[in-house]
Amino acid sequence: MGFDADDAARDVTGIEREVLGWDVFADASRQLSKAVLSSGFQPDVVIAIARGGLLLAGAMSYALGTKNCGSINVQFYTGVDERLPVPVLSGPMLDAPSLTGLRVLLVDDVSDSGHTLAMVVALLRETACEVRTATLYTKPRTVLVPDFTWCETDRWIVFPWSSLPPVAESLTGASLPGGAQLDDDLPVASLLAASLPLVARGALL
Repeated sequence: MGFDADDAARDVTGIEREVLGWDVFADASRQLSKAVLSSGFQPDVVIAIARGGLLLAGAMSYALGTKNCGSINVQFYTGVDERLPVPVLSGPMLDAPSLTGLRVLLVDDVSDSGHTLAMVVALLRETACEVRTATLYTKPRTVLVPDFTWCETDRWIVFPWSSLPPVAESLTGASLPGGAQLDDDLPVASLLAASLPLVARGALL
């Protein structure tokens, strides 16, 4: 689904949520992989739509035994039910010509409107010999129903990797071990070293 401003919709009330946990995600990724192989499709490469499809693509590539992986960055959602007019590709760009003649499995977390999937599928089909799609969730209003999907829902989905705010938000102004403060002017290595045991600090400084 591309980059989402707030995948968990933490500050939004009055919406129904579908909450996915890590254990269920693990089972779902293997179920999807079995469905792909049972269909007779063996991808040469697994491509994730970032960021939402990254973890699913990684899990499926292991389950499928497919070592070649890649990703493509797409921006579409800016908030809960807030979108750009059309999906927009952003760098770093995928090396599409390298997919010439390959069977591609394109993976995302959800086919919501379906416009992101449709755009990327069209792009990949310019070079790949076959492109199939897999998502964890599919929304009823999508314009592109994936070839493989685990669940259909109309709820706002809370994924385990985006259910909490970014770490930086919880660290702002916080004190680190040794009295250090989180400060943008301090080198990252120094900040990390301040929070690590003495034995591990030598590897960073």
